[in-house]
Amino acid sequence: MSCSVEDLVSHITNYSSRKEYTLLNDFMNQHYQLLLKNQSLHDLILEALNVQRHSLGVLHIMAMKASCITSQSSLETVSQLMQQMTVFMSQCCQDQLNLARGCFANIFHHITHLLCERKIPIRGIKLMCLAIDTLQNGEPSSLTSVHADLCQLCLAAKCFKPALKYIDVEISKIDKECGMMTAFHLLSYYYYGGMVYTAMKRYDRALYFYEQAVTCPATMVSMIMTEAYKKYVLVSLILEGKLIPLPRYTSSVTTRWIKNYMTEYQELATEYGKGSATQLNALVSRHNITYTQDHNMGLVKQVAISLDKRNIQKLTKTFITLSLEDVVMRAHLNCNIEQLEKLLLKMIAEKEIFAGIDQQSKMVKFYDNPEQYNSCETLESIDKHVQNFMDIDNKIKEMNQAVMVNPLYLHKVKSSTSPHDEEFEAQLSQTASTSSSSAPRSSALLSKLNMFNK
Repeated sequence: MSCSVEDLVSHITNYSSRKEYTLLNDFMNQHYQLLLKNQSLHDLILEALNVQRHSLGVLHIMAMKASCITSQSSLETVSQLMQQMTVFMSQCCQDQLNLARGCFANIFHHITHLLCERKIPIRGIKLMCLAIDTLQNGEPSSLTSVHADLCQLCLAAKCFKPALKYIDVEISKIDKECGMMTAFHLLSYYYYGGMVYTAMKRYDRALYFYEQAVTCPATMVSMIMTEAYKKYVLVSLILEGKLIPLPRYTSSVTTRWIKNYMTEYQELATEYGKGSATQLNALVSRHNITYTQDHNMGLVKQVAISLDKRNIQKLTKTFITLSLEDVVMRAHLNCNIEQLEKLLLKMIAEKEIFAGIDQQSKMVKFYDNPEQYNSCETLESIDKHVQNFMDIDNKIKEMNQAVMVNPLYLHKVKSSTSPHDEEFEAQLSQTASTSSSSAPRSSALLSKLNMFNK
């Protein structure tokens, strides 16, 4: 049935007034061609609608308007769209928004692409934070597809802290967004989140995020998983000094892919384990083109530096005093005395070692760790970790309870019970009742034996 723009506005207002939001959502999906043909009238239609009362209709129009903005569109058009979305999020009806969450998220995917293309990513960071808050609606542990957009913008703008508020939270729920949440968004979140943590040198969290991306169940390996594994190897060497094996539940397809196509990074891990900085640097020079094309050369250099640091740390467990020349020789360092002094001073400042350098005698003296773990900071850290474990335990109990009362789960358990299982349960209950009835006689017999022993 043909429909004019006036009819479209009339249907939006009528459906909204009767609160027939499902019918309105279907109507808007059926008439997207009308909006596509009348791009110049989008702003006029929006002016005729009220954001709070007609949130669902406004959202569909905004989605169509966003999809019509291309790389050739002016910056003012993009800015206007961002401003309109900011107003929409401050006034929209959450019940109506929930019917088109995927449509809502797609607007911000498109805005992210436009801002990165124009190399002004920092302008969208605050908007993405508002979008995540709107989608989460008071559930900070819920993962949305916009999380990946926020991390991408923060990386492009080199402004990492805004993302920490959202990626520091342990995820216990994934927002399906009406079926629009895909594996791409999940993998992108963990990959970009890992890169944010890597840039901030929080390698423990970065390693966890890369592991989640690599071990995601898959029937084929994606490019995101491939790039995540490369960084997983490098961060693992920096953090632990060795390549940590992937968990057993990693897909066999992923494991075979790594064995066959990640040879440069496997060799790097092998050479790192040998402890020779000279051999490691030779390997890096040999695969320099590969690491550069992968945009991992910066991390590879940090791996080489971490090997020097670990070799120095090993000396602190054996020697109390050493000359700087002996440190270079015993740690197999590829540097001169001045470079070694800078490295030692940096390690002392970062509390990676506890030592002092005598400039006159060119000697370094190693000390024990003065930390007694009795400070207020230590107690606060312990309390924070305990609280996190308690929160996780409570979430697991809630999820377990939700599964136990789920009708689908109960039906499956009931249907999977075979007649042999029922017969076994009957025999087990009969045995239990028999043993309980014979318990008094057994206790009487034991008492007689005890009296006889006495």
